[in-house]
Formats: sequence, C-alpha cells, structure tokens
Amino acid sequence: MKRIFLIGSAFIGIIVGAGFASGQEILQYFTSFGTAGILAGVVSTVLFAYVGMMLVWLGSKFKAEGHNDVIHKLTGGTVFGKVIAWLVDIVLIIALFGFGVVMLAGGGSNFEQQFGIPAVYGTALMVILVLLFGMLRVDSVVKVIGNITPLLIICIIIVAIYCLFTMSGSFSELDTLAKSHKSAVPHWFIAGVNYVSLNVGLGASMSIVMGGNERNSKVAAWGGLAGGFVLGLMIMVSHLAIFSKIETVGHLPLPMLGLVNDISPILGVFMSIVVYLMIFNTCLGMFYSLATRFTEIETNQFKIFYTIFTLIGFVISFAGFTDLMTFFYPVIGYMGIIIIIVLIYAPFKMKRIKKQGKSFQDM
Repeated sequence: MKRIFLIGSAFIGIIVGAGFASGQEILQYFTSFGTAGILAGVVSTVLFAYVGMMLVWLGSKFKAEGHNDVIHKLTGGTVFGKVIAWLVDIVLIIALFGFGVVMLAGGGSNFEQQFGIPAVYGTALMVILVLLFGMLRVDSVVKVIGNITPLLIICIIIVAIYCLFTMSGSFSELDTLAKSHKSAVPHWFIAGVNYVSLNVGLGASMSIVMGGNERNSKVAAWGGLAGGFVLGLMIMVSHLAIFSKIETVGHLPLPMLGLVNDISPILGVFMSIVVYLMIFNTCLGMFYSLATRFTEIETNQFKIFYTIFTLIGFVISFAGFTDLMTFFYPVIGYMGIIIIIVLIYAPFKMKRIKKQGKSFQDM
C-alpha cells in the first residue's frame, strides 16, 4: 500500500504543474464550459485512470529506463510501427522540453504575482533546485515528487469546501459568467480528451521511468490507476471551486491562488509556496525524463545532458509563462492523442507477446 500510495502521489505530482496548480488550465478546459465542465471532468477522470495505470505498468513490465524502451517494443516490427514509434518519440521529446521550459517560467510568474519579486529570481531558484535534486537516484526523485503532492491535495480540498459554502449567486448565473470565458477547445468532450492527451505528453516518460523502478507490476498498475483517479477528482473539485467564485477570480492569471488569497493572505503565501513546489515537481520530472531519453540514468553523461537541457530551458523561459503556455499546450495536446492510441493498443500487444512466450525484458 505504501508503494501504491507513493507511485500514485508521484504520478499526480508529475502532471500537476504550473497550469493545474494555478487553476489556469482548469479555467480554460473545464470551468469555461460552465456546469458541463463536470462532464468534461468525468471524461478526464476515466482516461487519466487508464493512462496512469498503463504507463506505470508498462514501465514495470519492460523494466524501462526511458520511454523509448517501451514505445519501440510496443510498436516495432513493421515499417508502420517504426513510424508510429518515431512519431511518439518526437512528441514526447517536444513535450518534455516544452513543459520543462513552461514550468521554469511558471516558477518565476508565481513569485512575481504573490510577492512582487521579479520573475527571473523565481525562475533562477527553480533552476538551482532542479539541478540539485536531478542528481539523485531515480527512487529518491520519485520520493521527492510523491511526498510534496499531498500538500496540494489538502489545499485544494480546503479551498473547494470554503468556496462552495460561501458561493453567491445561482448556478444559472454562474454558468453564464463561466461560459463568457474563452475555452481552450470548442466542446466539453473534446476538452476532457484533449486535456488528458496534453498531459500524457507531460507525464508519460517519467511515469514509465517510475514503473521501471518498481519490480512488482501489479503494485505499479494500482499506483498509476489510483494516481489517475485522484487526479480526475482533483480536476472536478478545482473546477467547482473556481466555478463558484468565477466573478472574483475568472480574470486572474492564477485563479486558484486568487481563491486562497480571498480566504486569507497568510494562506495565500502558503499556497503560493505549495504551487511553487508543484511546479518544481513537474519541472524536475520533465528534464529528468528528457535526459534519460538520450543517456543512461546515474552516469556522468546523464548529468551533463541534464544540466545542458535545464540551462537551455532557463534561457528560453524568458519568453514568459503565458506566451509559452499558449504556444506549447495546444500543439502538444493534439499530438498527444497518438500516445493515447498506442496505450489503448498496448494490452493487445502485450497479450500477443505473452502468447509467443517472449520475455518482456529480452525483446
């Protein structure tokens, strides 16, 4: 149970970055559809539970050290399969680097909005933390990510309860206000699917690496399933919280932080720190996974690649959090559908491998 909890918590921690923790993603993908945002949340919950389970389970089955180990074994063997593997690999590489850069910028924006500190200092501190913790063993990285996550879950639950009990206005009035905000995609069902495909690109690689570090594939599967399910519940709870206070926080770049500051400025400071830690979680996972794509974990070459990628990301992050998010997110969201299709196909491929009597590790 401890390992299941840790894996599930780490999976949530990888996915929950600047966009989710700040509430901006929730506003664009769910709350902007009004009450229908709950339906979008249900779609995302089901998909997240399946995706989380499959990613960590596949990593454990193949004892993978990077996403390439799994993708090529699932899709290889034919010319078409090799093309799909190449496409998935490109999507994940772009997603890892893109999200990593966005998270670095998000760390700076967090400090600037809450404390009035220039963004460059918040981003620089994030780079230092990512470089330091990225040199740890993979199991230590998983513990760092997993142990921070419960803080955010507790904060979101407290904020949601407060918002629902202090809600002003009827659901119909709030629904109209919510729908006046721009949505990321045209329909709530597409939003539910697109949000998961967006985050698959974000979390796939590190989730596979986590699974590769777990010997018991059943524990890995249950951990991923639990993490995906809880993540879906967090989406719906966050949506309800923002929806209930849409008139107050709908215009803010960081709506969730605005909700907490509305309760108490002191809690706002605490929440800002929690959000910063969650951004760190995702940022660490992105650059760590990116380095494992090109090198072996815990080697000098890994440390060099990891450092170079992080420093390049630091330079690009000066483009700004909002601009980077607007550029990367829609592209990665639609590209990520390819990965979901591969994960739906994965159980059939695994059964075929088992019938052939092959060892997963020797493929």
